[in-house]
Amino acid sequence: MEQKMKAVVLHAPGEYQVELVDIPQPGYNEVLVEIRSIAICGSDPGIFAGKVRKDGWPPHYPFIAGHEFAGRVAAIGEGVSNLKPGDRVAGEAHSGCGTCEMCKQGLYNLCMNYGHSGHHHYGHAHSGCYAQYQVYDQKALTIMPENVTYDEGAMIDTGGTAFNGIRLIGIVPGGWTAVIGPGPMGILLAQMAKAMGSKTIVIGYKDHDRLAVARELGVDHTIETTEVADVVEEVRRLTGGRGADRSFDCAGAGDTLDELIRMTTKNGKVGVIAYPKVPTTQEALYYMVKNQITVQGVRANPNCSLPLLGMIGHGKVNARRLVTHTFPIEQTEQAFDTFINHKDGAVKVVIHPNGEEENE
Repeated sequence: MEQKMKAVVLHAPGEYQVELVDIPQPGYNEVLVEIRSIAICGSDPGIFAGKVRKDGWPPHYPFIAGHEFAGRVAAIGEGVSNLKPGDRVAGEAHSGCGTCEMCKQGLYNLCMNYGHSGHHHYGHAHSGCYAQYQVYDQKALTIMPENVTYDEGAMIDTGGTAFNGIRLIGIVPGGWTAVIGPGPMGILLAQMAKAMGSKTIVIGYKDHDRLAVARELGVDHTIETTEVADVVEEVRRLTGGRGADRSFDCAGAGDTLDELIRMTTKNGKVGVIAYPKVPTTQEALYYMVKNQITVQGVRANPNCSLPLLGMIGHGKVNARRLVTHTFPIEQTEQAFDTFINHKDGAVKVVIHPNGEEENE
């Protein structure tokens, strides 16, 4: 194996370039992965721009970001028991310490030793996947079914977060699920809800292309908010006046959380996946109490990779259709521009750091 690799290296907020750097070597319980597909996440632009330094993301410069990926095991370190060279794997961002109270409950996304004692948050607090190779704790990797491609596997992290939201508040078979935010996470979530027997509504703002993809993938109704007088009333109209049984915020823009609370039926539940950008209004809080609405925060995707890989492998969730653009690692800047500005109907933008061959 060559001792150097290409990586996208951040040197300061907004300053990055593709460079040749040393290939990292796996330590105890670690695996070296040849990265085949990198999916750009909605949180990546903020990390690249230095907008989340308050959270320690990144913790230092230079830094290699990125956390949505799939690849092939290139080498294993001492102590690795469940993986071998050649295995095709999907990764996730969080790897807990394994010993704290939260990790023992399987909630390693809430590890109490964040940033210490064996915890890793790849692409945020620890080096990530915008590179040809990267080292990961074996706990952060899941073997993919043979019929799941690397591009599909790279969406397991974002799709797993949607799955976690569903697992936390449930889906009502025969009921209604409303999703604000027709990005990859929102469309994946709607597909899962549909597969679980719910009728679905996906809501977007100036998102005609993405809403068209949602309809293509089986969503029952879509709402473009610029085309209706009141999005809450439109959801109530579609649901026969009662509102959605389960509602999810995958956008975190403007007053989306307020709208979700008000479009949810009595005793319904709201899953908040995207960070709210503005405080919740007193009106929404009043509605929440009056109608016994549960509002559940959702963080990351603990133990979600395997079931979601199964749903994709069995054709219950179409992740492949969401990949609209691919780029080599040398064109990372162009890939970011396409993703951020939704150019040419972009939904999910994927980077192939080791070339297109064998991606299937």
